[in-house]
Amino acid sequence: MTMRRKTRVEDLGLDITAHTWHRSSDGDGAIEVAFVVALDEQWVLMRVAGDSDGRVLVFDRYEWECFVDGAKKGEFDQASA
Repeated sequence: MTMRRKTRVEDLGLDITAHTWHRSSDGDGAIEVAFVVALDEQWVLMRVAGDSDGRVLVFDRYEWECFVDGAKKGEFDQASA
């Protein structure tokens, strides 16, 4: 079985400052997401406001839908306890 390398923002050739970011709250530490189209596919970018390293996670639509579904079902509730 061949493992596919996780897509990175650099692979998409995007200028992340050119997109609209939606914030979970104000201030550093807020989660920000941007919905973008690149390479003829839809992607979701996620970052943490104030992250000095400027890291951005990239999710394809399937990964994002699975994450949202799990959050709605409470699958991550124990992680914050």
